[in-house]
Amino acid sequence: MKKVTGIGGIFFKSDNPKTMNEWYAKNLGLATSEYGTTFEWRQADNPSKTGSTSWCAFPQDTKYFNPSTKPFMINYRVENIAALVEELKKEKVTIVDEIAEYNYGKFVHILDPEGNIIELWEPKDKSDQGNVVK
Repeated sequence: MKKVTGIGGIFFKSDNPKTMNEWYAKNLGLATSEYGTTFEWRQADNPSKTGSTSWCAFPQDTKYFNPSTKPFMINYRVENIAALVEELKKEKVTIVDEIAEYNYGKFVHILDPEGNIIELWEPKDKSDQGNVVK
């Protein structure tokens, strides 16, 4: 079974997300909004399929990364999230929550051995555009 297929997003805590977005827009040319930015791309093995990777600064007091105490979270794109979660349970990986479904895909959060929160995202076909930030 194919597991991780790519990076869905990079999310990190910031003292001032608005200022951080402005800095990245001015100095590095990122087209930011209040939700950061989204990089769109085409799949190498099938250029007719598109994908996206999000980048977003969160406020320091966000609870979105809980239970991790780390200031960042990586979102990995996956295929067949339900089957992957079953495999992870067999390996005794900490599953933080239940699989949640939105109009842009399915999500679940796990912890790695050092307590880093990891967000797994199974994008929906046709709606794999735009931010994955909820």
